[in-house]
Amino acid sequence: MIEIKPYSRTVYYYETDRMGIVHHSNYIRWFEEARDDFMRQINVPYSVLEEKGIIIPVLSVSATYRKHLTYEDKFSIQLKCKRFTGIKSYFEYKVFDEDGNLCATGESSHCILNKDLKPFRFKREFPEIYNIFAEAAEEGPRS
Repeated sequence: MIEIKPYSRTVYYYETDRMGIVHHSNYIRWFEEARDDFMRQINVPYSVLEEKGIIIPVLSVSATYRKHLTYEDKFSIQLKCKRFTGIKSYFEYKVFDEDGNLCATGESSHCILNKDLKPFRFKREFPEIYNIFAEAAEEGPRS
């Protein structure tokens, strides 16, 4: 399995609400930022996939909030690709503050489609990328 470094940054002012805490919707955005970082870490950024006509839409996403974050708090997201089936991938997220406190958890699922929004033979058409996805996942097909 490929080792993935946590995604880290600071809470921006616009991400907070009138109560001064991060609005819950921003965690979902942060999950997407962490996935984008994940794709770069495995050397398959979304731009490369899109050039090849591969898209990875979200099927589902959820979050559970445990401890709030506020403006200028530093946080990190540990992301794991829990499972890859060849047509679907499943991610897990854990958001920590700079003291290591768990602030939120989440999950998302995605399908892998061509530009016509249809499933395709990922392993046959793009074996190198398929194998990278399989290697990055905790569970799934291995080459």
